[in-house]
Amino acid sequence: MPQPRKQFGQHWLQSDKALNSIVTAAALQKGDGDQRGDRVLEIGPGKGVLTRPLLTQAEAVVAVEIDRDLCALLSKKLGQMSNLLLLQGDFLALDLETLLTPFPAFQKPNKVVANIPYNITGPILEKLLGTIAQPNPMPFDLIVLLVQREIALRLRANAGSTHFGALTVRVQYLADCELICDVPAKAFYPPPKVDSAVIRLRPRSPSTSAINPKKLEQYLKLGFSSKRKMLRNNLQTVIDRERLEPLLVDLGSHPQARAEELSVDQWIQLSNRLESV
Repeated sequence: MPQPRKQFGQHWLQSDKALNSIVTAAALQKGDGDQRGDRVLEIGPGKGVLTRPLLTQAEAVVAVEIDRDLCALLSKKLGQMSNLLLLQGDFLALDLETLLTPFPAFQKPNKVVANIPYNITGPILEKLLGTIAQPNPMPFDLIVLLVQREIALRLRANAGSTHFGALTVRVQYLADCELICDVPAKAFYPPPKVDSAVIRLRPRSPSTSAINPKKLEQYLKLGFSSKRKMLRNNLQTVIDRERLEPLLVDLGSHPQARAEELSVDQWIQLSNRLESV
């Protein structure tokens, strides 16, 4: 039996309660007649504890596993399932659209359901959602992930919270985020050093778009580069503080505002105002 590998950030979920919460949050459908059911993308299926219930409730499951030994195990355990396509490789490096071309039943997964490796959470989120400047042109209907609780709090944070940061703005610009439930470290083998949480993301177009998305990303990087400093100091390379302060007041903030005090919408408005200054 393969053992968890630290290099792949493997922590195998052993809690039925957490598994049920993940699957329920995905609201999967098999399909009925001419209506196509859900095609699920699972990243890092491990030993298949989540894969099994996904196969029973979804029309098709594409599982991407980097570990060759686990792929062999999964193929032996679940290879007879006609609605499973198992791919061996690094999800971040794979061109899924091209790989799925020969398999019509598995093309264009519309939901993602996964217990992802915590050490590559950021890159996975970026590949699934895209960036502010380049959103995913074919967004998923729903994304349900088991992530580090600290990350879940950052994704769900409101302005003014200590968890609110550049990642918050980048994700909330592209999707609505909901915290489903907490999952303690003891629910895994081996237990990670941190607690976890299940999140649900609903990708959507931004309610207010940035005039220049690349500039918004630049302002976020500068604004959050030193969270202890005021924005008028962090953004002084792009706008004089005397010109920035009245802009902040006009947006409903205050001259001494720090990056985490501005809401997502205020960041968008600030970026748009800076483009016209």
